Formats: sequence, C-alpha cells, structure tokens
Amino acid sequence: MPGLILSWGAVLVWALFSDAGWGRWLVLFIATFVALAGTAAKYAWPGRRLKQSGVPNWSLVVGGLLGIVGFFVVPIVGLPLGFVVGILLAEWARQRDFKPAWTATWHAVKAVGLSMLIELAAALIIAVTWVVGAFAA
Repeated sequence: MPGLILSWGAVLVWALFSDAGWGRWLVLFIATFVALAGTAAKYAWPGRRLKQSGVPNWSLVVGGLLGIVGFFVVPIVGLPLGFVVGILLAEWARQRDFKPAWTATWHAVKAVGLSMLIELAAALIIAVTWVVGAFAA
C-alpha cells in the first residue's frame, strides 16, 4: 500500500475517533491537501523529466514487469535490479546502442528516486502535522 494513502488514512482514523476537538479536522484538512499535492507531484514532476530525456513509457513498463519478476526471483535486491535491467534491455532494443540505452536507464532511475523522495517528504509532512495537531489538542 502506498505510503501517502497509509499516512493519510492514519490521520483520518485519528480524526474520526479522537476527542481532540475541532483541531483534528484542521489536521485532517492539511493532511488531505498534502497527500493530494504529494500524489500529483510524485507523478507529474518525474514524468515531465522523463519526457524531456526521451524515455518512452514502454521502457518503464518493461522495467516494472522485470522488477516484479526480480522481486520474486532474487530476494531483497530483485525489484530494483529487475527494474534497471528491464529498462536497460528495452532501451538497448530500441536504440541498438549501449551508451544511450544506459543514459536513458539512468534518467529513469533518477526519476523513480525523485518520485520516492517526493512521496517520503509528503508522508513526513503529514506525520509532523499530525504530531503537532495531537499535542496541540
């Protein structure tokens, strides 16, 4: 389950079942805004960077599928390993040259890392908002 949904859901449960007064609804409102903004940003910002670098969606699909296979084949490191290998193979087949294929793979890895950092930052903002709201109430 994605971290933002889990973080927002925890604040929702707290707001519904807490007796923290009206402040709990303000915390839920802020958490909802941050979760929606974070979700939009984690797809839009890296996606725009991938389009600028010329990495097609098909390569990402191949990378994702091989990442899922790698998750079950090689414990712990299989998901990122399969993702990188999948994108590299898809780009190598598309471009017929290793160097631009590796460059495209590196752009995709950076975009995924940026997406993860955006989601982590939004989840941390939600957590800090909840902590401040819980102690203020």
